[in-house]
Amino acid sequence: GRNYIEIDRWFASYKRCSNCGNIAEKMPLNVREWDCPSCGTHHDRDINASKNILAAGLAVSVCRATIRPEQSKTGAAGAKPRKGKKQKPKS
Repeated sequence: GRNYIEIDRWFASYKRCSNCGNIAEKMPLNVREWDCPSCGTHHDRDINASKNILAAGLAVSVCRATIRPEQSKTGAAGAKPRKGKKQKPKS
C-alpha cells in the first residue's frame, strides 16, 4: 500500500536547509556536515537530504504540489507521482 513518487535528479535536497529552506550556493561533495548560514542549524549532508526528499514526496502525495528545483536542467517537475506503481511492503 505505498505510492512511488519520483524526485527530480536536480532537486537540491542536500544543500537546502531542512529547517528553514535556505539553499546554499555551492557545496563541494567532500563537505559532509554544514551549518545553515540563515538559521544556524547543523546538518549531516545525507540526513538533511533525506528529510528534504521526504518533505517533497509528502507535499506531492498530500496536496499534489509540484516541487521544482531552483534551476532545473531538465525543465521537468521536481517530484511527480507515478500512477499505478506501488512498492511491495518489506517482509
